[in-house]
Amino acid sequence: MPDLPTPQDATEAALFSEGWDAVLSYADLCTSGSMTAHQLATEAFTLGMREVRAAASTHVRGAGRRTARLPTIPALLTAVRDTAAAWEAEGQGHKLDPDLRLWLNSAKAARYTGPPLQRPVALRGLRDMQEADASLLWLAEVEALPLPTVARRLGLDPATVADELDQVRTLFRDRCHRAHLDTPMDAQCRSYARLLDAVTRSPAADTPDDLSRHLATCVRCAEAAACLRLHGGALPAALAGGVIGWGGLAYLERRRRAAEVRLGAGRPAGADPASGDPAEGTGRTRALRGTLLAAAVLLSALALGVSMMPYGGSGDDSAAARDDRQPVAADPSFSRTDTPPGSPTAPAATLSATPTRTPTPTPAGSGREQPDPEPQGSTSSTAHPSGPGGSSGPAADCRVAYDLVNEWPDGFQATVTVTTDRPLDGWNVSWAFRDGQQVGQMWDATAHQSGSRVTATAADYNKAVAAHGTLSFGFIGTWHDRNRAPYGFTLNGASCTAG
Repeated sequence: MPDLPTPQDATEAALFSEGWDAVLSYADLCTSGSMTAHQLATEAFTLGMREVRAAASTHVRGAGRRTARLPTIPALLTAVRDTAAAWEAEGQGHKLDPDLRLWLNSAKAARYTGPPLQRPVALRGLRDMQEADASLLWLAEVEALPLPTVARRLGLDPATVADELDQVRTLFRDRCHRAHLDTPMDAQCRSYARLLDAVTRSPAADTPDDLSRHLATCVRCAEAAACLRLHGGALPAALAGGVIGWGGLAYLERRRRAAEVRLGAGRPAGADPASGDPAEGTGRTRALRGTLLAAAVLLSALALGVSMMPYGGSGDDSAAARDDRQPVAADPSFSRTDTPPGSPTAPAATLSATPTRTPTPTPAGSGREQPDPEPQGSTSSTAHPSGPGGSSGPAADCRVAYDLVNEWPDGFQATVTVTTDRPLDGWNVSWAFRDGQQVGQMWDATAHQSGSRVTATAADYNKAVAAHGTLSFGFIGTWHDRNRAPYGFTLNGASCTAG
């Protein structure tokens, strides 16, 4: 395993700390354990920094317009994907997440390295931007850093950075629109290109039924729609999925959590004290910023901590989206969007950065056993004495809120948040679907489904929940005809009330 490269100066040392954190976060999603994640991250980081340095050197010596390339962090993340593909080709695929292996051997993965005009629109659009603009967009939208922090890191004026970000979003949209028009497409896609551009420009514009049907069946046009529609909160997911590929949504949510932790528990990700990074000198970030060697030593521990709190499991139940754990409200209104199904770039989930997440579980039931105690989380849990009869008071000991975060044709993303009056040292949450929905990918818990009944079992890292605390997990599922909210929620066998 190669040693991590040595920073060449103080600027690169700061970049190494930030880049390494991102690389390890994604590598952990791609593998089955912390040691393997560290190995993948080290190889990918070494490869990625070599390519970044080579591209920068070429740019300094060259003249005229720079060669299209990604900014540093997304370039390092694609190096993780490329290194994972090399492991698969060299017979080391058993170290990788099973779902990632399936993806690497599919036509979806080939799009990211195939002919340039066949690659995802978001990837081409970001590469075609000036590096400073692309970095601003990525740090603000995907890494979820507060704008004062982004301004400081990029040498921008904090007073005008918000306006600059709006301009960069518009520029990204224009690049994606041009990339979409340059894509080889059939006559039907071509006929919808202008209409798609017009509909996505205004938040008030209605999407015609025929265009909606087309977006439901055409992955590439759906990807383009997610990039062109700057309103509605879909841009971060479109960027992460379009540039990273497998695991883009999971990575996106991890970075949101990491940013929230830096800002302090319970403070919204957008709120930033006047002086910039309020908590960046503490906890996880302080450790990572010490030195590169310190970061390397602390990696595995950090993977289990703060921003690594995701992972719904590895092996059977893991998936490209072990990400979202958002606070939820009971009985949400369901609204269909144009967000595309299917591909890793497809579900452009509107991930709100409202943190009130205190993941922690209760006992046990029937979860699948996960191979890795790491963030992927195994599902050992302890049975809780509470029985189906509930508690002594008139009210149940738990309250549940189910939130439909996003919905697209045949698919949806949802979160479940449970508040418990009793302390838990392990948990399982069960419910029944009304319309035959199927859970596909789950994070922060392990899913087991039998017919309409689903059981979500705690991961190792979030089994403990304090009295009056909350536990939360999310999942992506499929639906047909109808997608009503589930019913019959129980916590360790005891019924929960809605709300």
